[in-house]
Order: sequence, then structure tokens, then C-alpha cells
Amino acid sequence: MFSRRNRRPKTPELLKAWECLDSGDIPGALRQLRAGGEEQPLGEVALVVGRAAGAAGFDDLQQAAAALVARPEHAQALFDFGYACVERGLSYLAIPALREVLRGNPGRLGVVRELVSAYEREGRHREAAEELARHEADFADWPDRYLLVFNAIMSGDLALARRQHALLRDPEDPMWLPTQARQSRMLERAAAVGAATALDLTDLRGWQYVLGGTVLGTLSPYGFDAGMTGRYAWLQDTPDQCLRGLLRLRTLLDAAEVRPRSVSLLPDRGSRILGLAAAEVLGLPAEPFAAGREDTVVVAYDLNDVAGEDEGPEILGQLFERTPGQVLHEHASSWTDTPVVTADSVTLLHQSVVAPWGEQLRQGADGDVEQAPADDRPEPELAAEITGADPTPDEADGEAPRDSDEAFTAFVTATRTTWLRGDRARLSSSGPVPSSRFT
Repeated sequence: MFSRRNRRPKTPELLKAWECLDSGDIPGALRQLRAGGEEQPLGEVALVVGRAAGAAGFDDLQQAAAALVARPEHAQALFDFGYACVERGLSYLAIPALREVLRGNPGRLGVVRELVSAYEREGRHREAAEELARHEADFADWPDRYLLVFNAIMSGDLALARRQHALLRDPEDPMWLPTQARQSRMLERAAAVGAATALDLTDLRGWQYVLGGTVLGTLSPYGFDAGMTGRYAWLQDTPDQCLRGLLRLRTLLDAAEVRPRSVSLLPDRGSRILGLAAAEVLGLPAEPFAAGREDTVVVAYDLNDVAGEDEGPEILGQLFERTPGQVLHEHASSWTDTPVVTADSVTLLHQSVVAPWGEQLRQGADGDVEQAPADDRPEPELAAEITGADPTPDEADGEAPRDSDEAFTAFVTATRTTWLRGDRARLSSSGPVPSSRFT
């Protein structure tokens, strides 16, 4: 049905996508579809999507696309295509189709909710909130008003979130109770943190705390005003940065008046190395992680690395619910592939990181850049390299706001009564503070 012998798209962007499919490059075709924007003819978009779906074995999406090619203005075909795109992780393709359904059928809450879901997955929370607000007269508290509050928070509009939260009645269905509790904690954290920070659209530390209860130890000093706003894109990590993170962790524990009795070592190599260093910095004994242990700091280098261990999924499941006195610290946390549990303390946010003991890039004897082999020295030796490192911050390009120990301590002091509460649910969005992404 979608072979080259049949109908081809006509617009330049879609023809480029079609040519990618000619060469078997499905990801390239999807990138071209995104780059083409949302004003492309939906029937022709569906033509490309259907061919890509067929090549990928996504029968549901292929069938929905074929129906839309046949009837590009039919409401059910548009909705089915949008729904299938959301289910297959192509939310950006669902948005124009679902908006078209609403143009012809205003007030259909099922379509509104699906469109909001697509907006959320794309991080377009302001548009989700605006769409929900247009239908406030008709929607239900659960899920619609809850979703309005959520998307208002995620877009940085706390005034709207607070107004709508005050109108939100308790849910009758108990399945919503954990969700209600998480949202209430978000607003409580926002109230607490407002005394210590601006909560504007560049306040990465403040919003990380509001969204997930995470205290962010350091901000990237690179490209702050050029799109990164405190996050790293690609980072080749160093022992210096690891020590800087552990010293911020120590400051956090002291200012929050949290008194752990041990450091718990997670099973992956990176976490064991960093955990041994943390034990030295904090002056605590180190012992293997055990579920239910109280008054301990659980140290991870990168929680996504923990997930890759045989026992990793079980351990992360055990960390979802909080144990009294337990603090989960993650050094390098991905903001584009968020871990399944959200740490209480994070040193830095990255898109891609190479650990200090990983296969790092270096300049060879001939001046060319080469990839060095991983450092296979014993874990205690690598931990000692961290504790003996230089934690002086890198000034980099001088664009990032000054991040003094005094300001960090003031932040922790303002938020400590709302820290370490509730479960550690995964963050579904990067929130109101934008950063550039690299593919």
C-alpha cells in the first residue's frame, strides 16, 4: 500500500522523509517529519507515517495511517491516527490530527484528554493547560481539573495552579489518592522554595525541587545563556566534579539536619566507587545496600546504570517507597531519559555522560583525539582519587549565575521541612525550565 510505486508525498519536507525511507532510515524519516512542522497536509503525513510503520512492524499505526490517507478529513480517522501516534511515542505527529478533530467537534472531552496527553509527552505544558482551560465548564475534577493543575505547574504558572487546586475536590475513586498527594506535595514545595529562590524560567534548582523533591547540588557553568540553563548536554566527568557533588551532599545533610549512620553501596561499579568516596567524605561506614535499612545515604553514580544490573529493577522498586532516614543521592542524572525513581539529591543533570573511569576521550601523542580504554583500577583506588581531587568549581564561560555554598545552604534551610517526603515517583517532564537537546 505504501510502496514507491504508489502515491508519493508532494511537499519538500515530506519528500525528504520519503527518501529516507527509500534508504531504510526510519529515524531519519521521523526527524524530517518533525522538522516539517505541524502545517503539513495530514493525508500526506499519514502516507509517510504508514510506510514507516509498516517497515517497523507497527500494524496498528500502519492501519490508522492508511485510513487517514483514504479519508484525510474524517474525524474518526484523524482521532485513530492521533491515538496510534501517541501510543507509539510519536506524540508530535498526533497533535495536529487531534487539534483538527476538535476544530470540527468542539467539546469532545475524550479528544481533549488525548490531545493533552500528546502535549504533555512533548513537554508542551502551557498549551495543554490552555486547552483544558477552554473546556473547564464541561470537564470533571478527575482527571481534567487535576490535569489543569499539573500542566499549570509544569509550565511555571503557579498562580493558575493554586487557583485550580483550591477548586479540586477529593477524588471519589481511591486510585487517584496517590496522585492527589503528589500534586499537593508539589505545591507545598513551591510555597517553601519561594522564600529562597526566584522560581522563574531559568531557576533550574528551584523547579527540580518543586517537581520531584530533588535538591540539585550543582549547575552546569557551560552555555547557561545559550540554551542549557544549568543542565549539561554531553559531559566527560572528572574526579573533581564527583568530589564537588559529595561536598554539596554533605552541606545538604548538615543544613537539613539529617544524620545518617551509614552509606549504602548499590551493585554497579560506578555506584560502588562513588559510594566508597562518599563514605570517606561523610565519615560514615560503607555497606552493601539492604532494603529497609534506615538512616542511610544510598549512593548512585547514575540510576540508569543501576537499572542495568541483574538485581537493579528490584532494588529500584524498593527505593520507590521511602524508608525513614534514607536519603537517595545520584551523582549524574539524565534529564532526557529520567530514571524510574527520582533521587532526593542530585549533583548534576546531563543528557549524556562518561564517568571518570569510563572510556573517555583524550589527546593522543600525535595530537589527534582518541578514545582511552576504561580505567580498570580497583574501586578503592578510584574512590581515593575522588577524595583527593580538587573541588574548585570551573568558571567556564562566566555566563552561569554564581552558585555559592552560602546560597545553596540558604536554599536547603528554606526547604528542609518539605524535603524527604512521599514516594520517589519518576519525573515525566523537565518542567518549566527549558534546555537545548541534542540528538
